[in-house]
Amino acid sequence: GIRTVARRDGDAYVIDGTFEYQLEGHPPITLKAGESLYIPAGTAHVAKNVGQGKASELATYIVKKDTPLVVLEQ
Repeated sequence: GIRTVARRDGDAYVIDGTFEYQLEGHPPITLKAGESLYIPAGTAHVAKNVGQGKASELATYIVKKDTPLVVLEQ
């Protein structure tokens, strides 16, 4: 996955499938449908589908109007 840095606190909720999340400075965590993860502002992170089929998530962030949500890193 693409590594991103959220500018605001956020939550990732797995709707379907299985995701592995790697948050900077923490060991990887695997979440299945119905589980969620808090992502602190300023934390670089990557999410990838590690299941057998399709996977989907819902990520929510509260941001100020006209402010970028994330910064992409190479």
